[in-house]
Amino acid sequence: MGKGWSSWFPLMVVVMMFLHVNLINGEDPYRFYTWNVTYGDIYPLGVTQQGILINGQFPGPLIQCVTNENLIINVFNNLDEPFLISWNGVEQRRNSWQDGVYGTTCPIPPGKNFTYVLQVKDQIGSFYYFPSLAFHKAAGGFGSINIASRSVIPVPFPPPAGEFSILTGDWFKQNHSDLKAILDGGHDLPFPDGLLINGRGSNGYTFTVDQGKTYRFRISNVGLTLSVNFRIQGHKMMVVEIEGTHTVQNTYDSLDIHVGQSYSVLLTADQPAQDYYIVVSTRFTSQVLTATSTLHYSNSAGSVTGPPPGGPTIEIDWSFNQARSLRRNLSASGPRPNPQGSYHYGLINTTRTIRLANSAPIINGKQRYAINSVSFIPADTPLKLADHFNIPGVFTLGSIPDSPTGSGAYLQTSVMAADFRAYTEVIFENLEDSVQSYHIDGHHFFVVGMGRGEWTPASRLTYNLRDTISRSTVQVYPKSWTALYMPLDNVGMWNIRSQNWARQYLGQQFYLRVYSPVNSWRDENPIPSNALLCGRTSSRGTMHQ
Repeated sequence: MGKGWSSWFPLMVVVMMFLHVNLINGEDPYRFYTWNVTYGDIYPLGVTQQGILINGQFPGPLIQCVTNENLIINVFNNLDEPFLISWNGVEQRRNSWQDGVYGTTCPIPPGKNFTYVLQVKDQIGSFYYFPSLAFHKAAGGFGSINIASRSVIPVPFPPPAGEFSILTGDWFKQNHSDLKAILDGGHDLPFPDGLLINGRGSNGYTFTVDQGKTYRFRISNVGLTLSVNFRIQGHKMMVVEIEGTHTVQNTYDSLDIHVGQSYSVLLTADQPAQDYYIVVSTRFTSQVLTATSTLHYSNSAGSVTGPPPGGPTIEIDWSFNQARSLRRNLSASGPRPNPQGSYHYGLINTTRTIRLANSAPIINGKQRYAINSVSFIPADTPLKLADHFNIPGVFTLGSIPDSPTGSGAYLQTSVMAADFRAYTEVIFENLEDSVQSYHIDGHHFFVVGMGRGEWTPASRLTYNLRDTISRSTVQVYPKSWTALYMPLDNVGMWNIRSQNWARQYLGQQFYLRVYSPVNSWRDENPIPSNALLCGRTSSRGTMHQ
């Protein structure tokens, strides 16, 4: 061999070893994003207000990815205050470090950046991201997350001709800082000023379709307070997926979507070639807000005609019945090539029952909201970091009871202890007159039952233990209860919260610490090397801790 070969040989060995290791690992693809978060003027309801833009966009850019892909999202905070983004419904397997709520993650300081490294592990479906601090969600900063199945996994419907993401919900004309000041002053928010569809008020958005073709609409309620009903004039919608679960493909004239929830529907453009109303209206409110967009046939012979189609308003039984009609497609594959129904959730004995009751107490003369009489207050240090560094005095396990106590409400940094791989029954009990909506980070749960009045052990006789859907956000109707079965299969510190953002902000949330004594990287990822430190962790380093 010549001298040139001998000098290249060691480098080639290293390259071959690198390729060999990576081929064995079969590492999933990476997608890279750079987001610049700024303030900017927006006019969604015709008045100028301060919006939160991502790369100049309101709403923010779409994340389109595939099961198991790694997302590297470098977020530059160009606001004048700390900022965080959370990923509604993305489970963050073994990785609550990336969850992007204050209980797990230090805020990104003004003028600084943080790179989220997260994997959409074993998930498909429709989700969204949003800003989780302060009252930033009232200013924008949200966008859609669509996770497609891998090409080798069959999907239980033909590929649609196209997809549309719809972000809808209530909106206020006041700036987010003014709304926050109202809440800080001990008052509830006023009634919203309107509804938005993809950041615009009525008649501000057009969706173009070709006659005869079928399209997928992914719809998320990213509003602050109100449930909405979604419908499309002259067309039926087939529900095919809810927050990562393929569903029995029932058709509906209209669909209730509660705060924080996401649905996928198929719509076939099988009507005469003209334009049709897409309508969103509020539910369970005496004053009904409505917003419209346009479904435009590409060969349209005319504009929209007649009034927008009306929908349900205050009828709760109608919504109850629709919720019970949503079922899991037992023959469909999930993110992996096995039937979703192969996990027989109804045949596993639960090891613990947690009953959670919401309330709206006045504490120290100010309006607060509570779960089991505890109104959450943030600690001076993210709970996950305090737990990792074993810093005493930040929170106490068991600082929220497993059941309603009926005692007076109080302020507390509430954290509930839970064991890894436990199988838990959770009952949300709503004694109030307004519909509630709850989200559990890091998990999906099986919605086994809903009922009027008070939950009792006898209510279990009504549970659906065969083909209910699993999801991450669920509604609880007024003077009613909702029951879940939840596998605690994800180690970490996880936020359980009201999706009504005023109630969340004023204390209707807590954290569930899912704990494994093994302390193994198999159960939980190590603290990221780029983790931001704040509060009582400011002087510590992240490496080798």
